[in-house]
Amino acid sequence: MTVHEKSPSPSGPGGASTRIPGPDLARGIMLLLIVLANSTFYLYGRPSSPAGAQPLDGSLADRIVQALLLTTVDLRVYPMFAFLFGYGLVLIYRSRQGRGLDEPAARRQVQRRNLLLLGFGAVHALLLWGGDVLGAYGLTGLLLVWLFLRRSDRTLLVWAGIGTGLLTALAALTALEALAVLAGEQTPSDVGSQLFALATASVATDSVLGAAAARMTMWPIQSLVVQGLVGMVVPISILLGIWAARRRILERPWEHRRLLWTTAVGGIAIGWLGALPHTLTHVGLLGGLEPVLASFAVPHMLTGLACGLGYVAVFGLVGGRLSGRTLGPVGSSVVAVGKRSMTCYLAQSVLCAPLLAAWGLGWGAHLGSAGMAAFAVGVWLLTVGYAVVLERRGVPGPAETLLRRFTEGRPTPVATA
Repeated sequence: MTVHEKSPSPSGPGGASTRIPGPDLARGIMLLLIVLANSTFYLYGRPSSPAGAQPLDGSLADRIVQALLLTTVDLRVYPMFAFLFGYGLVLIYRSRQGRGLDEPAARRQVQRRNLLLLGFGAVHALLLWGGDVLGAYGLTGLLLVWLFLRRSDRTLLVWAGIGTGLLTALAALTALEALAVLAGEQTPSDVGSQLFALATASVATDSVLGAAAARMTMWPIQSLVVQGLVGMVVPISILLGIWAARRRILERPWEHRRLLWTTAVGGIAIGWLGALPHTLTHVGLLGGLEPVLASFAVPHMLTGLACGLGYVAVFGLVGGRLSGRTLGPVGSSVVAVGKRSMTCYLAQSVLCAPLLAAWGLGWGAHLGSAGMAAFAVGVWLLTVGYAVVLERRGVPGPAETLLRRFTEGRPTPVATA
């Protein structure tokens, strides 16, 4: 997760020094998509897809929401999340050097911050949400900063390409497995369904201690496999984010319009079209693939990687168009959330878990997909309101303040004559 840092104010196309809103806008909207994706896991007590948490039943409105989420959100948001995390690592590293720290000291602060994110993620998982991503990104960040922060741009792209190749090969293998299952030569794998069953147990258990145990069982798998190093999508996205930040692609989008447009159009098209077999099978418009629905998970991750990068490119283009302009109340509110992304991400769990989980009020067992989506939007709007209040007061979010204090220590008082 990217914690807001005051990024440089590069010169715009007209030469004026302006702050580019693209990264903050992306983080703010990203948090809406994240709560839509995560809240689906609270729909417990009913049959769900073997390739995700979406229920297999529901009203027409529920089915429409499920189709939209499967196509545009599920496994399509966290690559965007990871890219912005990698981009933020470079901004933080650059800002520490701008304050007078030498290269080794700046790198140590970045690594201390990654280690702290791992700790924040563990506490988040223990208390509220086993699908936490802070730990996954902190752990992956520790390794990638150590291996790649001082390496060349070419090295970053080569290793991102290697990771994409491995993910593509794995997607091809799962497709072959699906063909073997459909031909009756093999039984379908249930690894994916076991992982989703563990996620469901973390919200469907009515014992507070039992739910905490389920979350802490789920969290290491989440941090290492699903959204960690083994899953490949997160390290690929972080490496690309580091590369993009070195070239200031989101800070100077007018210099990279062709790249951004190509990534936006191509990435989103691949992501949405790649999700169609899963989506159409889930809602019952495409028959015959139900036995191999779990095999769609890895191809869904691969096309989701392209889609997440496409979403980032869209916000880069939007940020470039808005550079030097007054954002207005809506844009300013979304930017306020983006500046406090860690606080608002944690606030989502504070608002969701006690109300939706079985160990709390248990609303998740009674809501449908459409009702849950409306609830998720309401949660996001509450965090928007909180961020706007903090913005008007000129203060950062409490999570950002705490993380920065632990990373840098208390500020040293300046002696006065």
